[in-house]
Amino acid sequence: MTTPTFHPDRPETVFTYGAPTLKFGAGARHELGHDLRALGASRVLVVTDPGVAATGRPAELVETLESAGVEAVLFDRARVEPTDASLVEAVEFGRDTGPFDAIVAIGGGSSIDTAKAVNLLVTNPGDLMDYVNAPVGRARAPQQPLLPLVALPTTTGTGSESTTICVLDVVSQHVKTGISHAALRPTAAVVDPELTITQPSTVTAASGLDILCHALESYTARGYTTYEHKRPEDRVPYCGANPIADLWSERALSLMAESFRDAVRDGDDLEARTKVAMAATFAGLGFGNAGVHIPHANAYPVAGQVRTFRPDGYGPDGGPADHPMVPHGMAVSLTAPEAFRFTFAASPERHLRAAELLAPGAERTPDPADQLPTVLTEVMRDVGIPGGLGAVGFDEGDVPSLVDGTMKQQRLLATAPREVTEDDVATILTGSIELW
Repeated sequence: MTTPTFHPDRPETVFTYGAPTLKFGAGARHELGHDLRALGASRVLVVTDPGVAATGRPAELVETLESAGVEAVLFDRARVEPTDASLVEAVEFGRDTGPFDAIVAIGGGSSIDTAKAVNLLVTNPGDLMDYVNAPVGRARAPQQPLLPLVALPTTTGTGSESTTICVLDVVSQHVKTGISHAALRPTAAVVDPELTITQPSTVTAASGLDILCHALESYTARGYTTYEHKRPEDRVPYCGANPIADLWSERALSLMAESFRDAVRDGDDLEARTKVAMAATFAGLGFGNAGVHIPHANAYPVAGQVRTFRPDGYGPDGGPADHPMVPHGMAVSLTAPEAFRFTFAASPERHLRAAELLAPGAERTPDPADQLPTVLTEVMRDVGIPGGLGAVGFDEGDVPSLVDGTMKQQRLLATAPREVTEDDVATILTGSIELW
């Protein structure tokens, strides 16, 4: 037997790629009973949030499962933008009503991430903070196998159905962080564009910017060969830009160029919805392996430190959110133009290629470093995203605390194509107070 060779003094030569089983297309949700039975499941926990529950889709899904001989227990209290407290509530429900032999998530990234946390903690000992990423938590790895998890996204953006990440707010520390481990990746993703028809236009816009940033950040991430060679046991899901992730990112950007504005403008346009759903899936398959970097690192403190902003479309009735929040995709996008201006020097050709994919044939700015920020800003304006951090309640006096929050996201910053200092982050955040 050959022993793996470890070369700590050499560049990395290996990248990894992981993905869930995928079923995609209008009506795919109706086959879930069959899919669960194929996984050996006879009793499942269905996780969703109140807004999605109000559409009737989860109840319809439970009925479908029951008719297929699969007992389903519904938890419909997942919080939009989960907190440590909301995840603990969901975990306790899962422990109290179990055992289950599979978990189903139907909803946006918040519901899917909640289901990931439940899956982790009904199968493994300890409490939530044992598994939260360091330095916020203790970053323990799961020791026991998780249950099969099937994710049905009803929003187009987070990519949580493809990824190994569970995102949450730790309220006491005013920080957004996550749990990251390959075991959290869903077993299967069932992407049915019909589930996104009821998504409000503001949610479509914010979620769509998350798609764009997933694709752009993974495409511009540091390459996998720039890392030091790792031992097999030290490999992590985010391995840097690589040829397979690049293909997914490029196609996601092209699909968004074709369909994003149409999906925001007319939510009943199933063709546009289908293309955006496919872009979200492709971007998730890309960034779930390559990683994301500065815009996502900035988004965590922006979302964690929001004071008063309540976006439309996030309340149970489609109105304003019932608590202050900056939706994840919106938070990511607000600093993305300035972040990509900063990263341009690391890989000019990739930034220019991304701008061309997102706005093919558009007139270009004289300064190449401005091309991708300009294109991205135009998309944000067209779909109604606020014009900078100032529009969601932040000013220059908030920059130091935001910098502190960003610098805690070293797992993400390590994927940036350039070294990122506190001064760099401050410059990016200050330049993002007013984008237009």
